[in-house]
Parts: sequence; C-alpha cells; structure tokens
Amino acid sequence: MSHLRMMLEWVTVILLIVIGLVLIIVELVFIPGTTLIGILGFVLAGIGIWFGYATLGTPIGHIILGLTVLVSGVAFFYSFRGDSWNRFALKESIDSRVNEEYQHNLQLGETGITVSALRPQGMAMFNEQRHEVQSKGEFISSNTTVRIIKLNQHKIIVEAVT
Repeated sequence: MSHLRMMLEWVTVILLIVIGLVLIIVELVFIPGTTLIGILGFVLAGIGIWFGYATLGTPIGHIILGLTVLVSGVAFFYSFRGDSWNRFALKESIDSRVNEEYQHNLQLGETGITVSALRPQGMAMFNEQRHEVQSKGEFISSNTTVRIIKLNQHKIIVEAVT
C-alpha cells in the first residue's frame, strides 16, 4: 500500500506541475496580457511544488523545484525562440476593398432605393444592381429613396431624398 501511495503522490506532483506549466505557456503565447489562465497555471505549479515538499520531503522537494525551474526555462526558451508557434500565426491579410469586384457606372445625383437600413452602411439598388453604400452617418431605413452625393474610389456615399 505504501508503494502505491508514493506512486500516487509522484503522479499528483508531476501532473500539477505539468498542467501549471502548460497553462503558463498558453498564457504567454496565445492569450495577451495577464489572465486567469496564467494565474491558474502559476498556482497549480506552485501547489505541485509545495505538495512535493510536504509529502516527499525536503530533499526531494528541492529536486522537484530545481527540475521545475529547469524544465520551465527550457520550455519557455523553445516556445519563444523556435518556429513551433508560427503554424498558429495568421499569415494572410485581407487586401480587398468594398465594391472592388466590379466597376460601377453610377453618377453623382443618381437615385435608388435602399434594400437594407443604412447604419451608416447598407445596401441600395441602382439600375437594377445592388451596391454597398454609406450614409454621412445618419440612419436611413430600408425602402427609402436615396441620392448619390459622393463617389470616392469604390465608396458610394448617399443621402435620403426628401
């Protein structure tokens, strides 16, 4: 029974420390700032070390503490230095713009009907085609007649016709 108890104590200490270190690495690499994950990881690793001192004795506790510091240092070094985390990083960027897929043939002063509410962006129909449009900041409800007041690159600015 004593051998089984000692084995269980070792497994408990190792699991607490490993889970704690994994949570700390997740905090440092994936979650910016100090959050509950990192604090929980630090607490679990600390409890694992304390449990090792309390149940396995001071000499074994010193060994556990030394190995934990060594393993955590190596893990932190390789997690930040190596390219192991690059596969998780976003490498693509969005470089397209609104209404870029087609060239519209709209003119200043042309009128149309809103298909959706403009808050301040939405959709409107001009010449039987849907276009993404923008108001000057005001809310315009759907099925409202609008007039083009500005064409800026691929942006269509409209106002409600009163």
